[in-house]
Amino acid sequence: MSVPHFLSVLLATFVISSISSSATISSSKAQTFNIKPESFFNPKLPPRTLSSNKKFEGSSNLVDLRYHMGPVLSSSPIKIYLIWYGRWSAPQQLLIKDFILSISSLAEPSPSVADWWRTVSLYTDQTGANVSKSLFIAGEYSDTAYSHGNQLTRLSIQQVIATAVKSAPLPVDHRNGIYLILTSHDVTVQDFCRAVCGFHYFTFPSMVGYTLPYAWIGNSAKQCPEVCAYPFAVPGYMGGGGPGALKSPNDDVGIDGMISVIAHELAELTTNPLVNAWYAGEDPTAPTEIGDLCEGLYGTGGGGGYIGQVMRDRKGRTFNMNGRRGRRFLVQWVWSPVLKACVGPNALD
Repeated sequence: MSVPHFLSVLLATFVISSISSSATISSSKAQTFNIKPESFFNPKLPPRTLSSNKKFEGSSNLVDLRYHMGPVLSSSPIKIYLIWYGRWSAPQQLLIKDFILSISSLAEPSPSVADWWRTVSLYTDQTGANVSKSLFIAGEYSDTAYSHGNQLTRLSIQQVIATAVKSAPLPVDHRNGIYLILTSHDVTVQDFCRAVCGFHYFTFPSMVGYTLPYAWIGNSAKQCPEVCAYPFAVPGYMGGGGPGALKSPNDDVGIDGMISVIAHELAELTTNPLVNAWYAGEDPTAPTEIGDLCEGLYGTGGGGGYIGQVMRDRKGRTFNMNGRRGRRFLVQWVWSPVLKACVGPNALD
């Protein structure tokens, strides 16, 4: 995925151990509307540094997304194993878990998180089996002691997984498990903020003992919210260049930004778990995946520096989809293999 869910342009510079889909940086201006249709407006937000996303809604002629015969996560249900690294508050954990559980919830009004996931579930393997529509949280492990320090590399993240598995709080689930490592705001990670907000890959047997698909996402609240929580934060030196940052849907800039990166990584991890299934480009060490293709797009009319038309509630908080327990989220769109374009549940066309 990308920084605020941004298209990764620096992946080619990563060492081989950093091979993964990553969240990188893209530029955007915002276009939002109130619950009342007459309140459309187009605030222009300052651009992010390192931004390079020039994709636009419906850019099928620019995309060569192909299937490379590898597996997708089609077994139901997909089991999410959460690894909370560092110190987290209960409300923060609950907000993230509400988003994940919203993926399989059918009770919310459209546009919903479940509607958004339906695009992901269109992807199939060589047998025709679709990515599962059913996900649930099968286990959690908290490492509040920072057992591998507060400065992690991509390889030491695998050691965090090894600790969680070998100490037995989490099972080894080869078939339909995903290991989601979430680092708190005071943990630095290799390339975090500089080039990525999150990435996914699979563990090395030499490190963990098993090959397990995983994703890492960091909380950027203290380190680089203007990069990884954009558009809820903008660079301070450009704060006077427009109306300022958009208000986050749950009043937590770090976590709300993190949730869109989590969505990006889950979409890519389920459609390309071993980096040999769905991606564009010829180089599997730097694949362009279904989230990368839609970096910075959140609504109809997005592209060319605009996030697209989204909504805001009576308190001015911006969102584009509904979740469980009345939650609302702003999550980037993903590439549809059917429409050959970026798609989201709040699309107006």
